[in-house]
Amino acid sequence: MSGEAILVIRLGALGDFVLSSGPFQAIRAFHPDAHIVLLTTAPYEELARAGGWFDEIWLDERPAWWQLAAMRNLRTRLRGGGFSRVYDLQTSDRSSGYFRLFGRPRPEWSGIARGCSHPHANPARDRLHTVERQADQLHMAGIADVPAPDLSGIAADLSEFSLPEAYSLLVPGSAPHRPEKRWSATRYGELAGRLRARGHTPVLVGGPAEQAELAKVAAAQRGTINLCGRTSFAQIAALGRGARLAVGNDTGPMHLIATAGCPSLVLFSGASDPALTAPRGALVQVLQRHDLADLSVDEVAHAAQRLLPH
Repeated sequence: MSGEAILVIRLGALGDFVLSSGPFQAIRAFHPDAHIVLLTTAPYEELARAGGWFDEIWLDERPAWWQLAAMRNLRTRLRGGGFSRVYDLQTSDRSSGYFRLFGRPRPEWSGIARGCSHPHANPARDRLHTVERQADQLHMAGIADVPAPDLSGIAADLSEFSLPEAYSLLVPGSAPHRPEKRWSATRYGELAGRLRARGHTPVLVGGPAEQAELAKVAAAQRGTINLCGRTSFAQIAALGRGARLAVGNDTGPMHLIATAGCPSLVLFSGASDPALTAPRGALVQVLQRHDLADLSVDEVAHAAQRLLPH
């Protein structure tokens, strides 16, 4: 397969991008001599480069279909890539629509676009966890060996944070429009105190939109390190590799942390299904309550303690 050009489409979101790290490795191994291009969106460019899976990264500005000039530019770029095969790991209406932007003859296409050469034809695909769904998709495209998601090799400089040797990560946020996915900041503050009693410095991770939530946790427990808005995705993965433990809500950074190999406890409300979306890693446990207000600090602390080496 020497000299061929391959396109991989994975536009987001963060958790899904992380869960695609196994398929990224599988595609690289299946096409060892190919020039592999990733089409993604700007937030994931640095992480994709750090992973080393791709030879080139293209950014998709996700133009609306009525933005004709932008769509023509995208069509020209896709057609000019000389791709012999496309792996659409996004499998959305948008990414499937890109299949029609290619001229004829169209490249081989793994995905769900109507008329593609390697359709993921499993009628149960929407009932599979992202990891199993993508492995099944690639199997139907001829790639039998798909490893588990793995970010343990992601390197990033953490020296600016002056971290102690023993620290644990807390991820109290979630998307601002999904407050039902958040365990309360007050209880995270209590948990931070219990971690300190065990000799672990609590370290808070989150984005700028979660600043108020993380500030409440930091204020509740002296000595907590608040890295809100200060970390790249690659740095969050590196933090996970060095942490003793992580506890967090069902949110993207927990995927980075768990997949980097950190023992991780993930708190799910009834708003999402861990059977379909839970982080994957060497040691991951899920605690779920329909309403996270019903989840006590004692329950979380005891579950977290079981993840720690004895």
